[in-house]
Amino acid sequence: MLSLRRGVLLAVQRQHCRYFSASQNNWNARKGLVLGVYDEGKEGSTFQLTEATAAFDRALSGKLTEMLKISGPPLKKGKNRIFYGVHEDFPCVAVVGLGKNNAGVCGTEYWDTCKENIRAAVSAGCRLLQDLEVSHVEVDGCGDAQSAAEGAVLGLFHYDDLKTKKKPRVTTQPHRSADVAGWEKGILYGEGQNLARLLMEAPANYITPTVFADTIEQKLSPYADRVTVHKRPQGWIEEQKMGAFLSVSKGSEEPPVFLELHYNGCPDHTHTPLLLVGKGITFDSGGISLKPSSGMDAMRADMGGAATVCASIVTAAALKLPINIIGLAPLCENMPSGKANKPGDVVRAKNEKTIQVDNTDAEGRLILADALCYAHSFNPRAIVNAATLTGAMDVALGSAATGVFTNSDWLWNELHKASVVTGDRVWRMPLFQHYTRQVTDSQLADLNNVGKYSRSGGACTAAAFLKEFVTSPHWAHLDIAGVMSNKDEVPYLRKGMSGRPTRTLVEFAARLANQS
Repeated sequence: MLSLRRGVLLAVQRQHCRYFSASQNNWNARKGLVLGVYDEGKEGSTFQLTEATAAFDRALSGKLTEMLKISGPPLKKGKNRIFYGVHEDFPCVAVVGLGKNNAGVCGTEYWDTCKENIRAAVSAGCRLLQDLEVSHVEVDGCGDAQSAAEGAVLGLFHYDDLKTKKKPRVTTQPHRSADVAGWEKGILYGEGQNLARLLMEAPANYITPTVFADTIEQKLSPYADRVTVHKRPQGWIEEQKMGAFLSVSKGSEEPPVFLELHYNGCPDHTHTPLLLVGKGITFDSGGISLKPSSGMDAMRADMGGAATVCASIVTAAALKLPINIIGLAPLCENMPSGKANKPGDVVRAKNEKTIQVDNTDAEGRLILADALCYAHSFNPRAIVNAATLTGAMDVALGSAATGVFTNSDWLWNELHKASVVTGDRVWRMPLFQHYTRQVTDSQLADLNNVGKYSRSGGACTAAAFLKEFVTSPHWAHLDIAGVMSNKDEVPYLRKGMSGRPTRTLVEFAARLANQS
């Protein structure tokens, strides 16, 4: 029976081979198509076609349905199948499984299952066609053009800027009457996350603090009418008395930069801004408390907080969100040298609190402390900081979700609702006084940069440390160490730095803009 099915399939494909007579030299000029099917159809059918797939099938007089039936078992979620020569405009067509048609927000997974299925399926289809060196792909909107566009853009990203042999570049567009506005929005969301991935993936000798700041300035240049960029030099940092930040940067030959971004999307300047702060350690050796050499190369992405925050503002500007946002990114390297912090040193932060530095590898909280103090000068509506802060967060949650520590139920609810939409989840973590006592019990200073019981609750004591520099009633600390990279956990991201949770930050800002 299996051989019979294969024989029929070959016959069907031969019938359409006249459309596939282009020479191999002409292949790259041809287009590919990604179409979706659901698990179960009506009246006992093993699958259900999306609107675009059904229209394509009708144009072929039902041949696509026939080929799906005889080419193997029903196409389940996450699976795909490719057909050649079925249409003269599309030499190859990838059909992808979307799962069940009635999937929605899952109360146990805390995401919209339908959106996630679309992202994963479209990503798989686009990659399949990219591997065949198809240069242009039309994509079925699958009933949610934004999610389809996100899947296409995120799935096709591959950092090979420094390689001689590169993956084929693929352009995409929506197929037929897909929601164009939703598609364009999804493209911008995906490109925003890819900008963060690019910054995080690039080697540290290519993305220094100065280059990082210059790159963001260049990305924001098309929006100069509503964006102001300040690249604050070391002299300004000294004037601001950011002693904690300077204590980290002094170990490196690379000068620090305090990057300050102002996006003015709301003409009513009485609207207080959303304040985003990102940790910007462009390479973290650990300093004198040197990290093990194994895996240290990944510390080029220790500026993931700054990358996601800045990429979010670039995306907000591209979307023309009606909201005012200020982004702050203290940028420097953490390196060992004769000038570097030594364990036991005491430094003074911008708010005059003294900090005993018992571990120079707990440097992210030092630079964030000064940035958080400065953030309050703008009387913000809310402060959200993002940082690859602790390995303990990776141990606690892995790559499933970003850990959120917040003093505001309202802020938590808004971040959580945004993450359900994007599928880039967040999870609330405790800010108990139990942890505060562990960082305020210091022998030489007001605070210690590591908890009293250093092996216990590391992510929680780091958040408690940051809380000592916050007076705003609406503040959230996002520890993104666990979601910094992707192996195979998120199917629509290739292996490498993830750029998470950029889309969640953008969606959060968009929700606040709509509330305004």
